[in-house]
Amino acid sequence: MNQIDLKGKTAVITGGARGIGYAVAERFLASGAAVVLWDMTADRLEQSKATLAAQGAVSATVVDITDEAQVLAAAKVAGPVDILVNSAGITGPNQKTWEYSSKDFRAVQEVNLMGTFHCCKALVPGMMARNYGRIINIASIAGKDGNPNAPAYSASKAAVIGLTKSLGKELAQTGIRVNAITPAAAQTEMFAQMTQAHIDFMLSKIPMNRFVKVEELAAMIAWMASEECSFTTGAVFDISGGRAVY
Repeated sequence: MNQIDLKGKTAVITGGARGIGYAVAERFLASGAAVVLWDMTADRLEQSKATLAAQGAVSATVVDITDEAQVLAAAKVAGPVDILVNSAGITGPNQKTWEYSSKDFRAVQEVNLMGTFHCCKALVPGMMARNYGRIINIASIAGKDGNPNAPAYSASKAAVIGLTKSLGKELAQTGIRVNAITPAAAQTEMFAQMTQAHIDFMLSKIPMNRFVKVEELAAMIAWMASEECSFTTGAVFDISGGRAVY
């Protein structure tokens, strides 16, 4: 494993109790960072915090990122934050656009887009005050290509890409860098939200013929979170096993 220097840095990781967020927390701890896990499932959060505590400094806060007041309160508890990884997300049901309920569509936007917005809004001012920060938004290849039978998810991740580009430009003349990754599917608990047909479709689109490992995502994110990622902002890093070459 390549050594990334995150010593002295504090990172907030949303959805940090499981999946990609948990893998990022492990990698950050190995790189010397202190991590703050934000997740809305209290028991799973405590379990993950206890497991990770053996590897370094870990704290955890139960927070629903769709609730701006909760995010602002959690930001105050976290204190000065150097790194934000927006990993929390949901897929929503797999249905045709014309069959999708407006309620389900909005629910996906609330978590994937509004949740990311709330966290950026809460933590950017503190980063600006210290003139340093790294924000990594986890979008999806679906946000670039659009997946059939996943209109809400595809739209939300496309919006996260747009938000990343906008915020990156707004902060370009500061010490804050804002970037996104667009992974192919990782085999996490989110698969339970999908139909098998949709999972098979996603795999069929990946030239490497496998899903991305959460450890591979964490490795890329660790570099993006480092001081060495200094001249890239508003960018989208592909990690799709060859599906997207643009």
